[in-house]
Amino acid sequence: MYKRFGKRLIDLIVALTGLILLSPLFLVLMILVRKNLGSPVLFKQARPGKDEKIFFMYKFRTMTDEKDEKGNLLSDYMRLTSFGKKLRQSSLDELPELFNVLKGDMSLVGPRPLLIRDAFFFNDTQRKRAEVKPGITGLAQVNGRNLISWEEKLAFDCRYVEKINIIQDFKILIKTIKIILLQEGINEEGSASSTDFGVYLYNSGRINEETLKRGTQQENLIIHSYKKHDGKQSSEKKYLDF
Repeated sequence: MYKRFGKRLIDLIVALTGLILLSPLFLVLMILVRKNLGSPVLFKQARPGKDEKIFFMYKFRTMTDEKDEKGNLLSDYMRLTSFGKKLRQSSLDELPELFNVLKGDMSLVGPRPLLIRDAFFFNDTQRKRAEVKPGITGLAQVNGRNLISWEEKLAFDCRYVEKINIIQDFKILIKTIKIILLQEGINEEGSASSTDFGVYLYNSGRINEETLKRGTQQENLIIHSYKKHDGKQSSEKKYLDF
């Protein structure tokens, strides 16, 4: 009953209340982002959601649009400013995801939405994380965040999918508040972000460069198709087949 009805009701109530109460903070952050990083203030990126259906996830912008002499964007590390790093460390950049919760793309609690490319490299068990809506926070985020391995993160995601209940969600939300306040789970570089799953597999020698590039190409094709159809996903049964 909670999984089918109660969870969505709580998502709506909390997201709407949060957006109203935090509106002054939203305004301040929008001004600061505009002053430090320019426009647009919000960053949106296509991510796979429930049943691997694509949606646009919103965040406050944390990086510049600096490019090299060939017109290509510099690496994320080079474009991430000190202001943007502080936003990530405090998790304030995640606040606009409350709009995703309100829209129904996300839930307050669930597996974190990863890159489309990353989904190509999941095994059958790991792919079960897409059986529920992705969340602003999740079981993996309160059990190590970015200080645990990708295998452990995905295992926590799958464990959450197998047993969803209101008590567990409440505990995760309370632990999340504590982690944010204490800034726990920050990685060695002082960032609240971690290496993408695909890059992690490449760096550990589990996939080669050609496979990683192929995943990126497939991701770009899916995003192009999604935008071409005005945000409506292809009717193909396995939209993220590699």
